[in-house]
Amino acid sequence: MLMNKKILIVDDDPRNIFALKLTLKARGYAIESCIMAQEAFEILKSDPQFSVILMDMMMPGIDGYEAVRIIRNTPEIKHIPVVAVTAQAMPEDRQKCIDAGANDYVSKPIDVDLLITAIEKLI
Repeated sequence: MLMNKKILIVDDDPRNIFALKLTLKARGYAIESCIMAQEAFEILKSDPQFSVILMDMMMPGIDGYEAVRIIRNTPEIKHIPVVAVTAQAMPEDRQKCIDAGANDYVSKPIDVDLLITAIEKLI
């Protein structure tokens, strides 16, 4: 059913990854995860068949905004939809994520129903 739908979670907080993995696996998604943008690029280039990327926007090093821009400028992976996941919840923050190249935006703490809706719209 959904097991061919793979999601890459990129978040520097292992607790967020753990919670998202449990939630999404319970709904039948295949999940991979990493804690740094650079690692995400390597995963995506070796396997560009992800259905969606959940990208934390506030990470050390390469943040989510720059990571999304890099993804959008990399031909092999630019087609993969990105959902920005961030604790920044002001209206202008949503627009900043969309301007960076994200397809959708979900604020933390994550409303699982909103997240699933965002993912299903993009798959």
